[in-house]
Amino acid sequence: MVRSKALARCGLVLLSLWLCIQSVPISVDKTKEKPKEEELEPPESTDTGLHYDRYLREVIEYLEKDPHFREKLKNANMDDIKQGKLSKELNFVQHNFRTKLDELKREEMNRLRMLIKAKHDVQEGNVQTVDHQALLKQFEHLNHLNPHTFEVDDLDRLIRSATNDLENFDKERHDEFKRYEMMKEHERRERLKNLSEEDRKREEQHYEEMKQKHANHPKVNHPGSEDQLKEVWQEADGLDPQDFDPKTFFKMHDSNGDGFFDESELEALFTKELEKVYNPENEEDDMVEMEEERLRMREHVMNEVDTNKDRLVSLSEFIAATKKAEFHEKDQWETLDQNPLYTEEELKEFEQHLANEENDINQKSAELQKQREELERKQEVLNAQKLGLKQAMEEMERVKIQSLNADGKQPAAHLVPGEHAPVIPGNNQPPPPGHQQQDVPVSGHS
Repeated sequence: MVRSKALARCGLVLLSLWLCIQSVPISVDKTKEKPKEEELEPPESTDTGLHYDRYLREVIEYLEKDPHFREKLKNANMDDIKQGKLSKELNFVQHNFRTKLDELKREEMNRLRMLIKAKHDVQEGNVQTVDHQALLKQFEHLNHLNPHTFEVDDLDRLIRSATNDLENFDKERHDEFKRYEMMKEHERRERLKNLSEEDRKREEQHYEEMKQKHANHPKVNHPGSEDQLKEVWQEADGLDPQDFDPKTFFKMHDSNGDGFFDESELEALFTKELEKVYNPENEEDDMVEMEEERLRMREHVMNEVDTNKDRLVSLSEFIAATKKAEFHEKDQWETLDQNPLYTEEELKEFEQHLANEENDINQKSAELQKQREELERKQEVLNAQKLGLKQAMEEMERVKIQSLNADGKQPAAHLVPGEHAPVIPGNNQPPPPGHQQQDVPVSGHS
């Protein structure tokens, strides 16, 4: 849920990059003013949930400070963005903003290098040299071949990456939740296999009782319907449902006062409905399922109300939705337990996939074990060779000493390291014990 709420804030940051470009707040008087040459204030934090969130926010907010780019932003449409026309307007951005964008890109490049190095150090133990250029190719939101300046291609890449990542984010969450549910059922069935017949029947009965208990909840109003909003108006706001006013409701729940419902503000409206179905203290209620239910509700309202598909609901869109016939319908919202997420065939396919993964892991484990055994065998052979070589050298040294002793010579091995046998002129043999060498005068010296 935390990531979902963080992602919802992206509508404010990427407002200029989506279909509702015209909603960017622009002051006509300010666009005619020349910006002051001063250090720019850092943008406010609105986490998108993307791994390059900070870089994205700072680039967009600094671009919006440029009068020319901001004006082009106001009049742009999605085709202009997709065709790269908006990105080309970067060529006309004032120098002080371009300089700041260059700095932001260099900071992002340094961040990516540190991230890659940390990842590599963990995986490889910092043994090999990191090829930064090769690894940086996995980050498509900037041009890593030019690490110093922010160019048109960088803006185009950033727009395309953010748009694509955000469009696929909800789908990935749904797919992840589906896998979660299938894994939960798979593990339940595996547990049943290990139980006795009596315990299995008892477990199955308990499972059915919990399902029925979870399904036995009050009516859930359709998200975004008159009944649902009036319930919030009455229970959360403490107002009379008869006095419900859409415009007042909107302003009361536009928590940041920007004139839009973003995704997190919409999701906050569904809390009362979700509490009818899910309670963290109940065994039968899964809080992971509650967050999926929240996401489904938000997507439903967005599909119905967000006519320009900018992931934001404006006041005008909200008012227009309250005037539709669907707004007054009394339909009940179908919860997850009423909408199976997968078929039995899909579950079997998932279990087969798990079995294949387990077989692959076991096979790799067996291969690693064989490699380990082979390395241990080679190490034993190497140790034996080293031992044999050591014994051979010791034998050679012993024979050498015996040979020297047989010739009546003192082996050099008996000398203390660092000492040299004294030399007597005309005699190659070392002096006997107790002999004191006499000083021999040298001619030409006194």
